[in-house]
Amino acid sequence: MTTLKMESLTPAGDPVDLSALAADPAALRAALAEADAATLMLVLVQLTGDHGLLDRARPHITGPMNYHEAMPEDLRAEIRARLADTLLDYARTGRPLPPLPEGDFLQDMLSTAVGEHVSADYTAMMREDLEAAQPDPRGLIWRKRPEPAALESFPVVIIGAGMSGVCAAIRLGQAGIPYTIIEKNPAVGGSWYENFYPGCGVDTPNHFYSYSFELNHEWSHFFAKRDELWTYFERATDKYGVREHIRFETEVSAATYDAATGTWDVATRDASGAVSHIKARAVISAVGVLNRPKLPDIEGRETFAGTALHTAQWQEGLDLKGKRVVMIGTGASGQQVGPTIAPDVEKLTILQRSPHWVVPNPNYFAEVSEGMKWVLAHVPFFARWYRFQLFWAFADGLHASLQVDPAWDDGGKSINQVNARHRQFMERYLRGKLAGRDDLIAKCTPSYPPYGKRILVDNNWYDMLLRPNVDLVTGGIARIVPEGVVMADGTLIEADVIIYATGFQASKMLAPMTITGEGGRDLHKLWGPDDATAYIGTMVPGFPNFFMLMGPNTGLAHGGNVIFITECQMRLILTALREVMENGAKAIDVKPAAHDAYVVDVDERHARMVWTHKGLTNWYRNDAGRVFALLPYRLVDYWKMTKTFKPEDFTLT
Repeated sequence: MTTLKMESLTPAGDPVDLSALAADPAALRAALAEADAATLMLVLVQLTGDHGLLDRARPHITGPMNYHEAMPEDLRAEIRARLADTLLDYARTGRPLPPLPEGDFLQDMLSTAVGEHVSADYTAMMREDLEAAQPDPRGLIWRKRPEPAALESFPVVIIGAGMSGVCAAIRLGQAGIPYTIIEKNPAVGGSWYENFYPGCGVDTPNHFYSYSFELNHEWSHFFAKRDELWTYFERATDKYGVREHIRFETEVSAATYDAATGTWDVATRDASGAVSHIKARAVISAVGVLNRPKLPDIEGRETFAGTALHTAQWQEGLDLKGKRVVMIGTGASGQQVGPTIAPDVEKLTILQRSPHWVVPNPNYFAEVSEGMKWVLAHVPFFARWYRFQLFWAFADGLHASLQVDPAWDDGGKSINQVNARHRQFMERYLRGKLAGRDDLIAKCTPSYPPYGKRILVDNNWYDMLLRPNVDLVTGGIARIVPEGVVMADGTLIEADVIIYATGFQASKMLAPMTITGEGGRDLHKLWGPDDATAYIGTMVPGFPNFFMLMGPNTGLAHGGNVIFITECQMRLILTALREVMENGAKAIDVKPAAHDAYVVDVDERHARMVWTHKGLTNWYRNDAGRVFALLPYRLVDYWKMTKTFKPEDFTLT
């Protein structure tokens, strides 16, 4: 039996052992029966070059998700049978697997896979995720690799060992650049370590919410919960040898640039209070924005006699059975906590400032079958094609609905015709779930257009509101007293536990660190209290060799996932470091003109988008109304920005 390992012909990190397929043909056919037919069709087309299959399947695929595919059963059976035979033939003959198709053929495959036209610019972006390019195009590709001594003399400090910090470490390690991570927690994972409240999980499909170079085929659910996510980052940390470079339970208090030497002095404080300093040639901040809990400014908050906690500061072992619980906030964490604890508590009173738009997803609670896991792990190309479909489903499809049409006017309910259709869909879903409860329908229907605030996937939120032990209260809060919460109308809501699902201090980026750049300039004085800006969300003039992951205007509210943004940013950072090292320079800095032009463009785009809609409030904007948090561009636009390095935008020292 031929064992075929195709590391050079399959996407990076996805070696294929066809002997596993040939070892048990019956098991292969059984596993294929549990996998998505449209994705299997794409694999078969790549293996055989049979373009006719695309023509036959296309009329039956209306979108990228499995529930958008309605091929006749005989066509599905044909695809599965032919694919099994084709795979067994490859295993028997030992012939090499074919590369990714080119040109129009690939574009037809992509378009058929998602039920709509995929343009050429997206084709170029998705090819990067689909094909077997070596070295990995999102890693550092040296033009002239520096000598080992030069690499060793360029240490980098990474602040934070969450998702983005671990990604940065892996990429630096692959490039041979030494690094140290400073992490305030006793473990990696960032938000996925800190947040373990009931129901905590991801609202992006896991097979997409993962590093492009480290796919996981063993997710138990399509939308996994916190423990699996944290374990994923723990495993990646160990697999790539990152852990030995981390200083746990240590915080960075300050970073100061020395222009004479081109180095950063990074001051740290460990759990014992001991202060130390690290010299670095470059610093990468990977602290994120959703990591400092925000507690509401409510009179008497400290007087409450029961248990009070923020969702991001959950108490291990907290028992809510039979308790009277008040939850303040109905955002993402609140909509996960509420339905999870409602069956156990005596009374759950939810205090809502404003409602969110909620959408269904048939796969949200679905388990990944063992057959699907097996196919993801063993059938060549399947995992990558499946990832592409998820990417498209959660990518830029909504972007057009976020643009304000100046000629559109329906009383502020929507901002364009597409946006209005989306509102109609969401309203129908809401009314269907809450039929017969006009009071709840009124409370749960947002007055603002869809996407003005983060869209939430239905975590049984509406079902929970119908429970007899759950109340949704929309009046204002007057104060908190030892017994509970007093509302603006004087009503006392007695409570044993208060849960603050009130978000984070997102506008205070990089706080509470002090970052001092060239000429003694203080980053936070430059930004002011809540107006962070950065070139491509990554660099600020006057702070040479200082980079940010998930910096200003890199957050996503229309689609995608933060791992994609982080990988794009890391490519930009690695390219900048390459410029420094290959040119024997001290440092690289972004020019003020390039930074300012970028910020102007960001602001002008946001001014035409839903997040600045009149009368709308959200955490994306600062007190002056400027959107500091979100990316206004399509994902493909940002991919292009970070892929193409523009030397004219930078100064080498």
